[in-house]
Amino acid sequence: MSGAGAKRALRLLAAMPLLDRLELAASGGMSEGAAYAALRRLEGEGLAAAVRHGGTLTASTRRWLLTADGLRRLMRDEGLAERELLRAYPASARWRRVLLERLDAVAVVYRLASALSGAGGIERFRWYRGHPLDAAIELADGRTVGVLRLGATAEWTAFSERLGRLAEGARHGEMRPRALLALVQDEVRLRRAAALLARLPGPAFLALEADATVADEREAVWRAASSPAPLNLHAALAAARPGGSLPAERPEARPSLPDVLNSNASADYLLPALLKPAEKRTLDLLADWPWIAPGDLAALLGVSPSRLSRVLSRLEEAGLVIGVSLGGRRLVLSNRALALLARRDRASVALARRRWSAGTADSAGEDGWRSIPGARSRQLARHLDHTAGVHWFLARLAAQARAQGGWEVVQLEPPHRAARYFRYRGALRSVHPDAFGVLRRGGEQWPFFLEWERRALHPSTMATRLAPYLRYYATERPVADHGAAPAVLVVFDDAVAPAHFLRVAREEIASSGVELPLWTASRDNLEDVGRRWRS
Repeated sequence: MSGAGAKRALRLLAAMPLLDRLELAASGGMSEGAAYAALRRLEGEGLAAAVRHGGTLTASTRRWLLTADGLRRLMRDEGLAERELLRAYPASARWRRVLLERLDAVAVVYRLASALSGAGGIERFRWYRGHPLDAAIELADGRTVGVLRLGATAEWTAFSERLGRLAEGARHGEMRPRALLALVQDEVRLRRAAALLARLPGPAFLALEADATVADEREAVWRAASSPAPLNLHAALAAARPGGSLPAERPEARPSLPDVLNSNASADYLLPALLKPAEKRTLDLLADWPWIAPGDLAALLGVSPSRLSRVLSRLEEAGLVIGVSLGGRRLVLSNRALALLARRDRASVALARRRWSAGTADSAGEDGWRSIPGARSRQLARHLDHTAGVHWFLARLAAQARAQGGWEVVQLEPPHRAARYFRYRGALRSVHPDAFGVLRRGGEQWPFFLEWERRALHPSTMATRLAPYLRYYATERPVADHGAAPAVLVVFDDAVAPAHFLRVAREEIASSGVELPLWTASRDNLEDVGRRWRS
């Protein structure tokens, strides 16, 4: 092999496996044509191979890895023994498996790295397996940046612990990057993460993952942890002082060269490369709304029943989705799918299964809800009428928002992420809605909590249901958490209950002096969502 471009690509693919052509060009300071020529040469000589990948946020592309022969060529070029090279680069068999398992997240971080290249050029890049950081980057001018990602299925407690480990390391003098860039999934978690990041030494900036994935260095999608003002990467990096370091991890004890990449194999770590974006979106929705009926899932996805049937057929064939007869046909993730999403988001596979496992395809629901091993999944199946009612409402909300035009459902959070914790009169309190969502029309956003009620039919029970919200709205947290006070939507199966509930609500609101944006309706009145609500 000859040519400076091909040698440069060889080193870059060892340090940053699974780059695509455009990311290789940006990270290596090469033209797109030079990157294409380099990859074509490496592939022709058997030194690099590609996997096809498409994510829910990134377009379908070919991502490149060095083969064992490519790594041996790099050993000769750099004068390193095999053990030395595999400890210097994330290129071992174990590293390949880890990065392929996280491939959707890897693609997002590489998009960010490409933007950072435009803001200052990349000198070094380092991935992490167990460190609180996902990656760290040294820019050409010596500034250092750490990257943190809060995935969709990651528990907030685990993310808080990662930040706590960063803070603990800083207190003990551990070298770390000068600035932090955090990627989060939604505005609520962005605000929560900002409060925690503001306590860490050094500047920290946050962005919604969906925005950062498509933005370049000039677009103002970033916010400082201490200020809501939008910034671009140039402005954010201006706050980072030169210096800092890329933290080191303990190297592998016995690293080995990777095997030949077989893109047709059925190994779990290859699933992120084998699944299509539509299949991944389906898995994400099933992770949020287990035990959903196919018709409601199709409405949330915005696809036809026949289209959903084709997607589900492939997912069931891959052992990722289980169809269960439980009050009608219901869909849940398999243990294999739970592990797939947990590894993508650096979450605990064991914890995901303890909470959400539905069992095997043969055992799921065979004895009703009692046979379901996952604690949270079992609870949802035990109260299936209630769970199905929540799904029904959200599915029709999504369908009617599309039908009316102008409206868009930009966020729907399941119960375990919709809960809000707050301080009220010196005590820790909480609200636990059945869902949280955000509707958007133009530049206007309308957040809401959903309460689906089947049992709050007695005045005392209604007052008990209202009490947590009255405490929450008596604080400043609703606006602090969401940017605006969310509406509280209370939907009843019973057609008479809404009028009685409003009477009780007026009395409770007058007694507390708290302004509560409350709306209520019955299921029968909501075939045309938005026109038969009572306030």
